[in-house]
Amino acid sequence: MTSEHQEKETVLSRRDFLATSAFLTATVAGFGIIAGFFRFFKSDVRYEEPSVFKIGKPENFPVGTARKLDDKKVFVFSDDGGFYAISCVCTHLGCIVHTSDNGFTCPCHGSKYNTAGKVISGPAPRSLPWFEITQDVDGSLVVNAGSEVPSGTKVKYS
Repeated sequence: MTSEHQEKETVLSRRDFLATSAFLTATVAGFGIIAGFFRFFKSDVRYEEPSVFKIGKPENFPVGTARKLDDKKVFVFSDDGGFYAISCVCTHLGCIVHTSDNGFTCPCHGSKYNTAGKVISGPAPRSLPWFEITQDVDGSLVVNAGSEVPSGTKVKYS
């Protein structure tokens, strides 16, 4: 074979290139459709932490206690009026707030809340929610983060 004949065999015509490209594109699209079809049968269940959780016995929270439960994103307080729980999650964009001298402060965008969780300044659209606290049959305090109560709601348990 001559070198001219070898060059003709290795050069791909425009028509062959377009046909091969179209075939490969259709094949990739077909695999995408098949993958999407099988993905349809997989559930979209997201496992979240339960919104109801035990925090301990009332005697673990003597009067004057202020405890942050980082894993549950809640502050638990005990004072002369009783027990109460306030969310740690800023109502602006969901950052975790910290306690300050005057209440709570969001480190992300500067929202400030008073000791009752009411917005004092910043971009937060509403106050920090207060959560329901009940007592379980074994005497443990239970916070229900899925059930908001009016601000200032405190419960007494012994």
